[in-house]
Amino acid sequence: MIPITSFAGQSVALFGLGGSGLSTAKALAAGGAQVSAWDDSPAALEKAAAEGIRLDDLHQADWSSFQALILAPGAPLTHPAPHWSAAKALAAGVPVIGDIELFCRERALHAPGAPLVAITGTNGKSTTTALIAHILREAGADAQLGGNIGTPILDLEPPSPERVHVVECSSFQIDLAPSLNPSVGVLLNLTPDHLDRHGTMENYAAIKRRLVESSDFAVVGRDDDWCEAIFQYLKGAGHAVVGVSNTRPNALGTVSLDMGHLRRTFALPMLKTLEENLFDLSRAPALRGAHNAQNAAAAFAAVERLGLPHDEIGLGMRSFPGLAHRMEQVGRRGKVLFVNDSKATNADAAEKALLSFDDIFWILGGKAKAGGIEPLRPLFGRIRKAYLIGEAARDFAAALEGAVACEQCGTLDVAVAAAARDAQESAAAEPVVLLSPACASFDQFANFEKRGDAFRGYVASLLAEDAAQGALF
Repeated sequence: MIPITSFAGQSVALFGLGGSGLSTAKALAAGGAQVSAWDDSPAALEKAAAEGIRLDDLHQADWSSFQALILAPGAPLTHPAPHWSAAKALAAGVPVIGDIELFCRERALHAPGAPLVAITGTNGKSTTTALIAHILREAGADAQLGGNIGTPILDLEPPSPERVHVVECSSFQIDLAPSLNPSVGVLLNLTPDHLDRHGTMENYAAIKRRLVESSDFAVVGRDDDWCEAIFQYLKGAGHAVVGVSNTRPNALGTVSLDMGHLRRTFALPMLKTLEENLFDLSRAPALRGAHNAQNAAAAFAAVERLGLPHDEIGLGMRSFPGLAHRMEQVGRRGKVLFVNDSKATNADAAEKALLSFDDIFWILGGKAKAGGIEPLRPLFGRIRKAYLIGEAARDFAAALEGAVACEQCGTLDVAVAAAARDAQESAAAEPVVLLSPACASFDQFANFEKRGDAFRGYVASLLAEDAAQGALF
């Protein structure tokens, strides 16, 4: 835990008692603040009370007594309208901030300049954050991983010059962190998202820009127009910035993907250039696919800035296991690879996995999203056979008819067994049994994590059966 001493002896309002809210209330109290916490959920209030957190109904509070409102990132700050607690705070002239801001203030007080890597973007930020932390840890660094991924930031160890905090930041968290100033700020990409909370794409992009603009060193993706504009703005302003790209292999000073390698091109005198080969991505099995190439390029640029030599970066990339449920390689049975991409709950997400493999035995289905799998039709040629489960099975069979052989399996256990059987007969060098459902899980599982865990368990059972058979003969 990081005790928040910056509010010692002061009264602070806190709204939102989910995971990060509970963490924040405890950190403030540990630092000497008087916390008045509240939530609109009776269940959340009951849990907080059981953990010893002081509850005060903020509807009835005297807001002039508070020095700040700590707002949960899930509560709107501006759009479509400020949350009622934020409206009360703003009317009383009380600053509205979040847990990332508390961390930044604590860092400024006790360890100014302590290494902080902050990562944001519409897509890929969790993988990039986890990859950066993994590379650092493999190199022997004390890398603290948290924020919008896994552990709330205030549950991490306190900032210090010998410790690197690697923090994923959502747009909501950035909006509540006015003094966020990372050592390295990473912005991967921008596509329309959360516009109900930000009003316009311009507002959304401006919030994301704030993270890299306030950083000592910026890493910015250059593969969409919004991020390219931010890259050019920072470069024009003289900000220390490096670009990363999948589509600009010869861009000067940009870490980019070229023929499966991360490369960088330097300008030399006499109009000459020098190309530096940084890393062969084929040596990092958990970083397959063009989307992961951008993540890898950003991670490379970030940890290089922190002083890691290229050989140590390469070792970390090669050993990176990937994130659970995101193209997670869960086992091999001979030449057959089993991949858990349960987080692919729509066609757009499943597309990334289908683009990453060639001989695919595809398990899909569940509770269908709007549009179904029709957007994936150009990739049907990569699929050897499809194994259909859940509510969407009949509709998906109709969409695949005439293009992909299908088997109605109903449930995931049946699909895994059938796909493993057929993949074993494939003549391909690496057949892939891929769970990438392109559907929500709610018809058969509580969430995509439970679905992915079940897939992992079924694969483990298959491998255990093989091992038992081998022991018999």
